[in-house]
Amino acid sequence: MKSKQFDLKWLLGSFWPDWVGGILLALLNILLTAIYKPWGVTSTITDWGMRIWALLGGHPEKWVDYLKEADYNFLSKHPFFSEETILNLGVITGVLFASALAAQFRIKLPRGYRQLVLGLTGGILMGYGARLAAGCNIGAVVGGIASQSLHGWIAGIFLFFGALAGSMVLKYFFMRTR
Repeated sequence: MKSKQFDLKWLLGSFWPDWVGGILLALLNILLTAIYKPWGVTSTITDWGMRIWALLGGHPEKWVDYLKEADYNFLSKHPFFSEETILNLGVITGVLFASALAAQFRIKLPRGYRQLVLGLTGGILMGYGARLAAGCNIGAVVGGIASQSLHGWIAGIFLFFGALAGSMVLKYFFMRTR
């Protein structure tokens, strides 16, 4: 007799179409915007970086970005009581859990020094650009569109062309035959 068990193959066994993931993310972001605020990532990462810098002896309270009282008062709150931290950790945990269930989880190390340097440089430039723009692609594009703001659509158009340029750079450095 075949035992009855809960089978997740229908959910995790194959890749979902992009449009399904897009619709689900859009609906979840609209819900989040309606009950809380648009989803953002870089402000939380900046807050954590500021806390770590303060622990190392730095003085982030002197930074121009945190001279406003409302921005600096959050330091009195424990970082795990931040709704954004809980949301972002939940997303990371969910992705790790889903990829492990689908047997898709892999840790990939850089293949060489050049790939490591380019990856670190790209990450630093993306983080710096996200702070200059007051948000990453999640806060600026996804959150902007979910809150029905014109800036979300403008950011999305420029994100498209930036991704196109970035993919050309990747093809040139990593996918060309020697």
